[in-house]
Formats: sequence, C-alpha cells, structure tokens
Amino acid sequence: MDGLFNDINKAKQLRNTPLAERARPQTIDDVAGQKHLIGNNGPLRMFFDTGNFPSIIFWGPPGVGKTTFASLIAEAGDFTYTRISAIESGVKEIREIIARAKINFESGKKNLLFIDEIHRFNKSQQDALLHAVETGVLTLIGATTENPSFEVNGALLSRCNVYRLNHLEDEEVKGLIKRVLTTDIILSGMKIEIKDWETLITLSGGDGRSAVNVLETAIKFSKPNDEGIIVLDTKLFESSLLRKVVKYDKKGDNHYDTISAFIKSMRGSDPDAALIWLAKMIEAGEDPKFIARRLVIFASEDIGNADTNALRIATSVFEAVNLIGMPEAGINLAQAVTYLASAPKSNASYTAYKEALEFVRKSGELQVPIHLRNAPTKLMKEEGYGKEYKYPHDFGGFVDQNYFPINIKKRYFYNPKNSGLEKKIKERLDFLWNKKDDNN
Repeated sequence: MDGLFNDINKAKQLRNTPLAERARPQTIDDVAGQKHLIGNNGPLRMFFDTGNFPSIIFWGPPGVGKTTFASLIAEAGDFTYTRISAIESGVKEIREIIARAKINFESGKKNLLFIDEIHRFNKSQQDALLHAVETGVLTLIGATTENPSFEVNGALLSRCNVYRLNHLEDEEVKGLIKRVLTTDIILSGMKIEIKDWETLITLSGGDGRSAVNVLETAIKFSKPNDEGIIVLDTKLFESSLLRKVVKYDKKGDNHYDTISAFIKSMRGSDPDAALIWLAKMIEAGEDPKFIARRLVIFASEDIGNADTNALRIATSVFEAVNLIGMPEAGINLAQAVTYLASAPKSNASYTAYKEALEFVRKSGELQVPIHLRNAPTKLMKEEGYGKEYKYPHDFGGFVDQNYFPINIKKRYFYNPKNSGLEKKIKERLDFLWNKKDDNN
C-alpha cells in the first residue's frame, strides 16, 4: 500500500514540476544551440569526452543553457555538486562550502560549486574563492548575464575559462520544442499540434526556457478539439499570455519595410517615429547588432560632417550592444536613435564618395603628379620626385597647388551643406579655394 501512495505522490510531484525543469537536457547532445562549444572540436565537447573540467564562467543571456551545462558537468565529472545564488549567499556560506570541500578533497573526491549570477558577488566574496579554485579544492562554474571582464575581478577571472553562450536561432528553438513534445513524460502522451511556429519562436526571443514556458502556458490554457488534438495557434498564444505578437518576418517584406521606415524616420528628424520602429524591431526579436550596424552606417550616410559626434555615438553604441546584450542594450540603442534623428543632416560625404567612385571607374589609369610622389631613394630625388611639392605647414597651413591626377582638371565632389558643422566647413573650403563651379 505504501508503494502505491509513493507512486501517486511521485506522479503529483511530477505534474507540479515546471515543464522547463522536466525538460532540462540529460546529455549535451540534448542541449539546443551553442554548437561553437559542444559541436565537433568544441571546447566543452572535448572536456565532456575526457571528463576533465576546468573552472568556467558561462556568459550569456537568460535561458540559453548556463545552469544546464553546470549540472551536466557535475554529472559527467563525477563531482560533489553545490549550487548557490550570488543574490542569497555571503562570505560565511562560501567559507562553509570550502571547508566541506576540503574534507572531500582530502578523501579524493572532486567538488564543483555552481554560482548563479556570479556578477552580483562583491570583491570580498570573490576573493574568498581564490585559493580554493587555485589549489583545485573547488572547480568553479559561474553563470552571468553581464560581461565578466567588468563584473568579475581579474584574479578570479584569470583562473577560469570564459565561454560566451548565444541566443538560440529560430531552428534551434524549434528543435528544442520538438524534443520536449516527444520526450516529456506528460506531453508525449498528448496530441499537440503547433500551427503557428513563428509566433512561438517570436515570443521566445531566442530564450530556450521562455520557449518552453510559452509552450506550457499555452497548453494549460487550451482545450482539445473534437479529434482530441490541442492546436496551438497565434490566437491561443496571445490569449494565454495576454500579449500581442508583433508581426515581423526577419527574412521577408515586413523586415525590410520596418527597417526602411526606421531609417527614413531618422533621416526625417523624427525621433518619436524612429523609436516606434526601433521598439517594434526589438519586440519582434530583431538582432540588436543588425540595428546597431545600421546606425553606424546612417551616422555617415545621412549626417556625415554636419555633426561629427554622430559617428562616435553610433560606434560607441555598437560596442555597448556587444558588451551588454539585450534587454539593457535597448536603452543604448534608444539613445543613439534619438541623437541621430535629432542631429543636423547632410549626405554630402556620401554623395561625394559615390561620385568619386564613378569618376575613377570611368577615368582609367590615374597617374600621380611628380611633385606629389614620394622620394625615398637618391635616384627618385634625381628624377624630380617631390621636387616642387610645397609643404602646407610652411605656408600657414594651406597652399594653393594641384593635388589631382595628371591631366585631370580640378573638380568638387564634396559640396558641404549649410547644416550644422558643415556650414563652417563649407565656408572654409570656399575661402581657401576661391571656390567656383569647375565641374562644368
């Protein structure tokens, strides 16, 4: 009788266990994504094959496998496994863990300490780990969503391998969900049809745990149809999550239409409209690096020398996106978008570059005038290379001389506009060259 009650209790516990926990991979072959780490010749794959693991810090967004890797490493390496959260633990608890680990270590056992959100440990907490990690008493696995170069002190960081985990690609999310549907002890016995994969993938945002949670919530919210099949479509996903799904095909017209509206809003100096399109792209799961790259291009193509800070800000934001990641990097993107949209506009540099390219392609060989040629040897000097070149700094910073190729009449590709800083550039160039329309 006791056995029956135990089985019933186990069944109840199983049903009350969140799907994301039930679906946690049991081997690295079940892990979705991260092929750069667990694919053929990947560093983690090699460690799993040998069973010898170094201390590691996993850096990446939520829901991509950091905790899963820690538990798989503990099992594969036959470690005594301790898991703590940096939010809840202090130096006293760390010292107690190390004390127990020393006893195990002296009896020939291996110890693994997994610290979730290790970036939240202060310096003294991190320092308390140093000696145990260095001597091998503990193998440390840390998980962080923040750049460890900034959040983990150098001494501890130097004792760990740092591996970056990536958001899951669309097909990787799809593969994860299919595995869960076919292997989960509960769901595998149900008839479930996912009609709108794109919606589920969009809602997951490249986060495997979120994808599984979305699936579980939708199933709980659903009712089988007359054929006993649970059909998961966009309407059901939206109803169960109380959230509208942004329609945005990353490879289709909607993608290109949205980025076009985004760029044109900034070009039109409307930061508010640009923020709408930015928010739509982010909400739909667009790669923030793609957006940041477009901002860097925009800074030169549509602002140029009208505001030279634009390119600095755009490149700084691109770097911030790489360092921080989403969702916080959305704040950086918003700063760049509002600045670039509000900045004075000029495409003079862009059009000058296009015209110069076209001119060169049509002109054939362009020879450098002898006075502009370098003369590193005595023979070249005797040939007159650089002889009549006038060094501008000897003439107050400017001297009127020919810099164009031989037999090419001076022309003006770059025509600054009366916008922002370019107005001053225009005035200076007009003054220096007594500028006339020599293109005609």
